Amino acid sequence: MTGGADPGGELLDRVFLSRVVEPGDEVVGRWVREFGVGDVARRLREGVEVLPGVSPRRWEGLRARATRAEPARDLAAARDAGVRFLCPGGVEWPGQLDDLGDARPMGLWVRGRASLRMWALRSVAVVGARACTEYGAHMATTLAGGLAERGWVVVSGGAYGVDGAAHRGALGSGGATVAVLACGVDRPYPRGHTQLINRIADQGLVIGELPPGEHPTPSRFIVRNRVIAALTRGTVVVEAAHRSGSLVTARAAQRLGRHTMGVPGAATSGLSAGVHELLRGDAVLVTDAAEVVELIGDMGELAPERRGPVLPRDLLEPAARRVLAALPGRRAARADEIARGAQTTEDDAIARLYELRSLGYVERHGDSWKLTRQALTSVRAGRGGC
Repeated sequence: MTGGADPGGELLDRVFLSRVVEPGDEVVGRWVREFGVGDVARRLREGVEVLPGVSPRRWEGLRARATRAEPARDLAAARDAGVRFLCPGGVEWPGQLDDLGDARPMGLWVRGRASLRMWALRSVAVVGARACTEYGAHMATTLAGGLAERGWVVVSGGAYGVDGAAHRGALGSGGATVAVLACGVDRPYPRGHTQLINRIADQGLVIGELPPGEHPTPSRFIVRNRVIAALTRGTVVVEAAHRSGSLVTARAAQRLGRHTMGVPGAATSGLSAGVHELLRGDAVLVTDAAEVVELIGDMGELAPERRGPVLPRDLLEPAARRVLAALPGRRAARADEIARGAQTTEDDAIARLYELRSLGYVERHGDSWKLTRQALTSVRAGRGGC
């Protein structure tokens, strides 16, 4: 159940704190760092020694929660639901979460059989708008599918829109995916994604900071995003308006020194405005899985070179291309004029013109030369370069 933690002491104390403290509470995180998890749990249970840095009202609120916390009961409920609890420092604990400092989770509740630590080593977050467009859903699905095919674990928040499309894209490619929830992992949210989240638990992992039965709140969604950012090597934002929660994930990734990427949308789309703002800053523009992997992967995992279609004229020798480009588009020209345009000798130009005639690019009219009809399109497409 513990991933290597002491089952008698620290485990129960951390489960207790996961019920008492809201995720990401840096004050309590500082207490744990300075006094130890056991001492903090004891003081909250007993209420005699007040811990520093909080008002009397806040302390009483924590104490009220502490009196109702039953860690043994939470562990039993988790066991019945096929859920385990991971403590920091355990064998399955992802060390990159320690980068969160005092905002590090007290622990993580996990559904699924895979090792979170191993999966997190090669993972990437794909997040974005809940009310995404068809374009956003398509890009999230294809991105996640491509990443999964390359052996990457796709991490997202289980929400409608881009999150759901990313999870489905990874699952559809037979790959691995992790859903990070802002509620108890035994209570799939949103309800409309119950089937999807159960499927993720069967084929991947569903994780969260909150104990069994806990419900989501707006603030819990926001602080949950820091876990997504810290867990992964980089975050890709597919669609996001200016106030989108997925931008919180991207900014957390930037603060943590993780790669931040954005998929561009239409310049007139409000749902891409937040992504474009990221791209004007330090985020990197990506359009497919290969470009994501080139940025976050190992040395040598390069995206293919992007080029337009190869035209027949691209196969010509450079000298022949220069002569071809020197021919006027709508009239015939003498060899000496063509030679001057190609910056070569007249004899060399004539030799190249006969070569081009054999390939169907030019035709001879007396002492002059002219482009053939089929050559006009090719020359205009490549005019100006050699």
